[in-house]
Amino acid sequence: MTAMTDSTDPIVIIGASLAGGSAAVALREQGYAGEITLIGAETQRPYERPPLSKQILLGDADEPDWVGDDGFFESAVTWLAGTEATAIDPRRKRVLVGETEYPYQKLIIATGSTPRRLDLPGADLAGVVTLRTLADSLALRERLRAGGPVVVIGGGWIGCEVAAAAVKNGAPVTMIVPEPQLLHRVLGDRIGGVFTDLRRQHGVDLRLGGGVSGFAGDGEVQTVRLADGSTVPATTVVLGVGATPNVALAEAAGLELADGGIAVDATLRTSDFDIYAVGDVAAHAHPRYRRRVRVEHWANAKDQGAHVARNVLGGEEPYQASPYFFTDQYDLGCEYRGLADPTSDQLVVRGDLESREFIAFWLRDGAVAAAMNVNDWDHGDALGALVDSGRKVTEDELINGELAAPEPDAAP
Repeated sequence: MTAMTDSTDPIVIIGASLAGGSAAVALREQGYAGEITLIGAETQRPYERPPLSKQILLGDADEPDWVGDDGFFESAVTWLAGTEATAIDPRRKRVLVGETEYPYQKLIIATGSTPRRLDLPGADLAGVVTLRTLADSLALRERLRAGGPVVVIGGGWIGCEVAAAAVKNGAPVTMIVPEPQLLHRVLGDRIGGVFTDLRRQHGVDLRLGGGVSGFAGDGEVQTVRLADGSTVPATTVVLGVGATPNVALAEAAGLELADGGIAVDATLRTSDFDIYAVGDVAAHAHPRYRRRVRVEHWANAKDQGAHVARNVLGGEEPYQASPYFFTDQYDLGCEYRGLADPTSDQLVVRGDLESREFIAFWLRDGAVAAAMNVNDWDHGDALGALVDSGRKVTEDELINGELAAPEPDAAP
C-alpha cells in the first residue's frame, strides 16, 4: 500500500474526544499535509477524561489535561465543534452532517460511549446524574460542595472515585452495589475487598448485593427506593452503571459489529478497508490475546488514536499494547496493567493487603495476565514488561524474587 503522507486526499475523524483528537495530532506530527476534518459534539477541544473523576471533582483542578498544543484544533484541522455526524456513506466515501457532505479518503470513527441511564421511575428527576464530560464534572462538583446526602449507584471505578470526592467534600455517601464487593468483576473478592474496606473506613454506607427500584422527589430527587423496599435520602444520585458504545453510525453504514462495539482487525481497520475505529467503540482483534478486546479506559483511547494514524498513512502495524489504567482514592493509588479474569486466573499477592501496600498478580497458564501495584511506585515499568512478555513465572518468583524487566529477546 502507498503511504498517504504527501497526499491531499481528505481524512475525516468522527469523534473529537481523546481518541479522535490524538489521531488528529499524530497525523500532523507524522507529516500528513492534507485536509483533516474533526467532527465532535463537545464544544471544548479534545481532552483526557481521568481528571473529571479525580482532580476536578476533588477541587484540585478546574481544567482537564488538554490534547494538543494551544490553538492546534483551531488552526491545524477543520474542527466542527458542537457538531454530530448524521450518517456515513461508505460507497461514496462521504460523512453527512445534516445536508452537508464531507468527503474522505480515509475515515476514523472515535465516537466513544454514553453513560447508561436506568429505566426506572423517577430516573429523569433533577439531581440524578452521570459523569462523562467536563461540564458534567464541574456541575457535579458544585452539587457535592452544596452538601446533602449523595447516593452512588454502581461499584466500579467511576463510582468509587465519585464516592471518594463526595467524602472529601463532607457529604454523607451511600453506595448501592449489586455485587458482593466493590470492583468484584474486575478484581475478584479478595482484592475487591481492599477497596470495600477502604470505603467503610471513610464512613461510606455500603449496600452490597442489592438493587434500586426507583427514585422519588418533587422535581428534584429526594429519595432512592431500594429493591428491598427501604429508602435512602439523596439530594444527588450518581449513576455509575457502565456505558454504551456509540455504534449507531457504524451499524447504519453496514460495518461489522462485535462484542458490543465496531469489529476491527489487529491494525484497527473495520470491515471497510478505508474506515478505522479506535477507543471505546473498537472491538479489537488483539494479536497477543488472540481474541477481541474492547477497552473503555483512557490509555487505550489515547494510544489507539496515536497508533491508527500510522496505519491510515499506509502502515499495517498491529496494535499490541496491554490495557492500562490508574486510580487515586483517599490515600490509595494504584496502576493496573493487562487483562485478568478474576473468576479463573490464579491470584498471587506480594506485600500486605491490610496496609494497602502490595502488588497483585493474576496468573494464567503460568504467565502474568495482569498486575496491579497499590501504593508501590518502584515497579511499574517492570510489571508492564512482565505482563507484555508473556513469559512463564513461578509464584515464589513473584512473591520473593526481584521484579525486573525481562531480557529484550524474551518471547512475546
